Amino acid sequence: MPDAQMHVRFWGVRGSTPTPLAENLKFGGNTSCVEVCTPSGDCLIFDAGSGIRALGNRLLQDAAGEPIQANIFLTHFHWDHIQGLPFFAPIYGAKNEITFHGGRTRSLQETLEGQMAQPYFPVDFAQVAAKRNFREMESDAVLEIGGASIRTFSLNHPQGATGYRVECGKSVVVYATDFEHGNAELDALMLEHAQDADILICDTQYTPKEYDTHRNWGHSTWLHAAAVAQKAGAKQLVLFHHDPTHDDHTMARIQTEARGEFRNTAAAWEGLTASL
Repeated sequence: MPDAQMHVRFWGVRGSTPTPLAENLKFGGNTSCVEVCTPSGDCLIFDAGSGIRALGNRLLQDAAGEPIQANIFLTHFHWDHIQGLPFFAPIYGAKNEITFHGGRTRSLQETLEGQMAQPYFPVDFAQVAAKRNFREMESDAVLEIGGASIRTFSLNHPQGATGYRVECGKSVVVYATDFEHGNAELDALMLEHAQDADILICDTQYTPKEYDTHRNWGHSTWLHAAAVAQKAGAKQLVLFHHDPTHDDHTMARIQTEARGEFRNTAAAWEGLTASL
């Protein structure tokens, strides 16, 4: 039911690979997927990691047989950001319509169809029942959906990635995963789009110590994210894209350390929700 708020929910928070382990149960082991629901009821989905499977099941339950319309915004095509798509149940419903959005790094339709083709998956993506639309966007493009304005910006990541700034009324959510600091031009672009965010979702896969041996892998640290949040005047920083080796104990420690730099910080966990 539409209401006056924009809602954010985290369905997958892990980076690189799912980690379905007992020691990760608090923060979760599914890969990247974040849902933003606009006040008009439009469903905006950011990335299609393994977390999108549970989101799809929830959408089917809520729809109760009525058509589902959803928009999926992909940051890039690395496996951990698209691997849940074959298990996103709404794509198999003939009454449903799914629109895919992504940057112009390569053909959106061909790439998604390629991961669900022989011998990788038994169901051909080109033959799923739902109506599928594909929209490739330039960097700094602006799209209007359900009263929300979605602006894209480029991120520093191997083979490229896209960040998203979502504005709805006076509320702002910024989704910026899979980026590495150190590129002056793209760092400035990141800071520009993070300005005054109510929720700033940042790639923080590595600790500062780990980053020394992972330079040029395309990921950042909680320390850098805290600095961006401070400079941008963000209200809430959410640490995201957790490393597979970081168990619940490690994540709790990282969260505490990050709060020492930027007080209003939370390490994302599956099921974390916020209303703006």
